[in-house]
Amino acid sequence: MMKTIGNTLMKTLHHWLYGNIVFLLPFLLCAETPPNPTPTIRTADIMYKKTVWRAVDLREKQNLPLFSVNNDLPSLLLQAAQQGSVTLYANDSLTRTLSWSDIEPLLVVPSTQQTDTVNAYMEYGADWRKQVPPVAYFSGRDFYQMEIKEEWIFDKNRSRMYQQIKSITLYLPADHPENIKGIQLPIASFDFERLKQTVLSPTNPKAYWMNPQNEAAHLSYASAFELRLFSSYIVKVGNGKNQYLYEVYGSEYKGLLASQWAAFELLEFEHHLWEQ
Repeated sequence: MMKTIGNTLMKTLHHWLYGNIVFLLPFLLCAETPPNPTPTIRTADIMYKKTVWRAVDLREKQNLPLFSVNNDLPSLLLQAAQQGSVTLYANDSLTRTLSWSDIEPLLVVPSTQQTDTVNAYMEYGADWRKQVPPVAYFSGRDFYQMEIKEEWIFDKNRSRMYQQIKSITLYLPADHPENIKGIQLPIASFDFERLKQTVLSPTNPKAYWMNPQNEAAHLSYASAFELRLFSSYIVKVGNGKNQYLYEVYGSEYKGLLASQWAAFELLEFEHHLWEQ
């Protein structure tokens, strides 16, 4: 009886800490102290691995430190890609690279894109090329939807679970007023390990997680991701058909419920290991 009560209390405390650590850390941190990086795990020591994809909405209050004015994460990523300091990928598999010219058409605001030259000639005359309004481009702040691909790995040598982020993908949100297709459109993916060494590193003065509770404790973006200081929810778990949860369960509502279930399953897997 006492063992059952104790296990229930520990599980409840574990879930509470996991859900509220992002609110506690800003008060505990007093300076930029880089977290211990995820160690290299030998293949022979991987007892369990699960790949998950998480959706991140940068407009959420908990994610606003990643979306502060003049140093928001999407703008930094796109600027670095345009300068050639990071590599663009077609998807989160990180196998096919893209150039800036490949994604530039995706950044054009559709309402400013002149595609019908006949109508332009009829409206502006022979000098239509000089009269047509210039093409406008989306800013980094328009891409407030991201997707994170990560691996949950249980290292049997260290007897603990590690979360290793593999990639970050930027999306044009489905609810953006200029998204005429009305569906979430992928722009490009980035190798997270490479980002930690360049754009997100402490050496980049613009790449800092703004601490709203303590301005003496701003963190680099790399440290913020290592400390899991972001809000997200699971949208896909590795499966043979490469389906999202809403596709597996047949509706958005059931997919959302499955997202919560998948998150608790990952937490309980590590918890139950210590009961054996």
